[in-house]
Amino acid sequence: MKTITVNVSSSVYEEFRDYSRKVDRPVSELIRQAMEDFRDARLRSVGSVRNIPALPVGQMIRDIDSSDDTLGEMVDDVRH
Repeated sequence: MKTITVNVSSSVYEEFRDYSRKVDRPVSELIRQAMEDFRDARLRSVGSVRNIPALPVGQMIRDIDSSDDTLGEMVDDVRH
């Protein structure tokens, strides 16, 4: 693990310290988690939706063919 020094305002540190007491976790752990959350949300590229694995949610009812208008069905469902 890499040790770093970070300067923050007193008010920000106080909020972290107060919260750390409420959740019984060290401030350093909260800051590490905040950095990991920032990295995951902002620094890591999501890439294409094609790279996201499909979830196993059940079986296909039937194959989709070129005449199916799934977008139209979704929009119609919202409008009615």
